[in-house]
Formats: sequence, structure tokens, C-alpha cells
Amino acid sequence: MRSTIVMTGASRGIGRVAAEHILRRSPDVQLLVVARESAVAQMSGELGTGVSYVAADLGSLASVRTAAAEIRERLDRGDLPPLRGFVGNAGVQYTNALTEGPEGFEATFTVNVLANHLFVRLLQDRFAAPAQITITVSDTHFGDFKHNLGMVPGPLWQSPETLARPGAFPEPDTAAAGLTAYSTSKLAAIHLVHEYARRLPEGVDAVAYNPAFVPGTGLARDSGPVARFAMRYVMPLLTLTPFATSRSAAGRYLADVVLGTTKAPSGSYVDRGAVVRSSEESYDPRREHELWEAVERFTEAHAT
Repeated sequence: MRSTIVMTGASRGIGRVAAEHILRRSPDVQLLVVARESAVAQMSGELGTGVSYVAADLGSLASVRTAAAEIRERLDRGDLPPLRGFVGNAGVQYTNALTEGPEGFEATFTVNVLANHLFVRLLQDRFAAPAQITITVSDTHFGDFKHNLGMVPGPLWQSPETLARPGAFPEPDTAAAGLTAYSTSKLAAIHLVHEYARRLPEGVDAVAYNPAFVPGTGLARDSGPVARFAMRYVMPLLTLTPFATSRSAAGRYLADVVLGTTKAPSGSYVDRGAVVRSSEESYDPRREHELWEAVERFTEAHAT
């Protein structure tokens, strides 16, 4: 069955590995990669045939809207086969909780939550069932030693209006606040996956994918030199233990979820290759509804 899968975060790390697996294992898929213009220029031709590109800055809701409009136009013209997947794999982590995007929202929340939501909403009526939305999340949302070895503070939930703005966490100019913004954004993403499962049309599923701790990706590229050194040369040793996943394995697991090799009902949380429960905190229908209403307001100006 010919199909289009739109994917963010495919230029490096586990997304790049997943993209390679998807193309190799499913030749009928047209992979549409959304990335910054500089990354598009670099990637063009590297992934071979079966790939096309749309340039976008995921930190800008206006840019996301423009990219989604181009995707819709390509689908409507018949330049792309039916849309059957969206993979929101891109993610950012900052060394503070003060970085602000062009629309005034905190940058971590913008990329990890709002950009995915805006893509889902703008492409919703173009999905051809059966289709699946896959959002990459993180087990940092558990906030315990078992899941992140104490390396990342757990989420600190507040009203969505507060979480979406710079300075939401104590000592917002510190790396700890930046990490808290990251874990909280991933909890928010899981909440929205649950809400998507309730609200999306029949035949369009939504799944949260957790790769676990993956050393050696570009996620810590804005950290200090000591943290970057540890992530690149020391932390990879943890892939020899159950606490971490290699980039190649995490990318393969992501491709398994996207292609349906790993069977996951809508609303599921997939930890690498298995459907499991996310944190108890992540199951809160009232909070999920409140978050949905908030992100709808935050993205309203760009959703039409």
C-alpha cells in the first residue's frame, strides 16, 4: 500500500536511524522529512529515493503552519500518496527555562508540544485510514531514579498557561530548570496522546514512543562542555546495561512502531519494543482535557 509518512527529527540521532529502517523495510512509503533548511540541504540525496523534504523551523508556529500548508498542497495535487503517518520525533532540551520562541512561548514547550499539536491539527483531515501518529516521548516523565538514574529532574506540572511561558520553574536560568522543562514537556506530550486517542477520527491512532535513555544523540548539544563530553564518551557505556538504549536500537524500535511491527492500540505508551503503562501521573483525563483546551488556544492563530 503506497503511503506518505511525515517525520520530524530525522536529520540525526534515532530519527535518522529510524528513517533508514523505514525506507529499507517499506519501499512503498514516501517519507516526507520536515527539517531546518540547512539540514534539508545537507540531507538531500543522503537517504536515497523515496524521500522528499519540507523546510521548517519547529521553534516557530508560523513556520510549522507554512510547512503543513505545503504538505496539504502536495497531497491535494497528488504529488504524494495518501497520508498514513506522522512521526513527531524532533525534540529539544535547553540549559535554562527562559528561552523564548518568536510567538512568546517557552522554546522547549514550543518544539516538544505545540509544534506536534499544530501538525496533527493541520493534517488531521488529510489522514487516510488506517493511519498512525507517533510522538517520541521520554521516561524522564516518571521522575524517579529507576527511569533516569537521577540525571533529570522529574516533571513539575502547573497550569498549561504557566508551562507554556518562559520562567515556569524555580531558578529558571539554571540547567536544572531546563531539564525540568524537558521532562514536563514529555509528560504533556503523553497527556496529548491520550487526548488524541479520544478525539481523532476512527482509523487514526496515536501512540507515544519512549526510546529510554539514548547517549550520544544531539539532545545535549546546548549543554556545557563537561556534560557534552560525558554524553558522548562516558554515557554510551550504559548501553551495556538495561538503563540505556543504543542509538541504532532506539531507531529500530521507533521504525517498528511507525511501521506497525510493534502492535500498539491507540493511546498506548511503547517502551522500546513493548506496550507498557506510563507513569501514574500521566493518566489524568481532567488534566489532559485542560491541556488540550490550552494548546488549542495557543495554536489557534496558526491553525486555519
